Amino acid sequence: MKPTPTLKKSKQRDAIITFLQGRKDHPTADTIYHGLRETFPNISLGTVYRNLSLLSDLGMILKLSYGDHPDRFDADVSTHYHFMCKHCGNVSDLEMVSIEFINEIAGQNFNGKIDGNSTFFYGTCVNCLEEEGK
Repeated sequence: MKPTPTLKKSKQRDAIITFLQGRKDHPTADTIYHGLRETFPNISLGTVYRNLSLLSDLGMILKLSYGDHPDRFDADVSTHYHFMCKHCGNVSDLEMVSIEFINEIAGQNFNGKIDGNSTFFYGTCVNCLEEEGK
């Protein structure tokens, strides 16, 4: 097991984490960048991307990728599930019972060790359904 590297303190990195905490809209890097510009007027989009990548690599935030849509970010790293709308690209948390038993099912015909999974549900969100109905 690799030790977690010690990160040098960064106000901008801390601001990114704070910005993400408590949000359920899973913002894009661009949304985060624009949200931080008020507090950090000189922050660059590159700085935001580098810090999001670092935080994701360290497991401190989740990076949610879906097709051609921009990556979304989530400060909630606990086991939970996401719904991604195939029309508008919005991402939302799904409140549901755990399906972690799927690791055992997946491991039945696999000789290695399964440590976890990443499960996304895709379809059409309620807003897009309403738009289609008009």
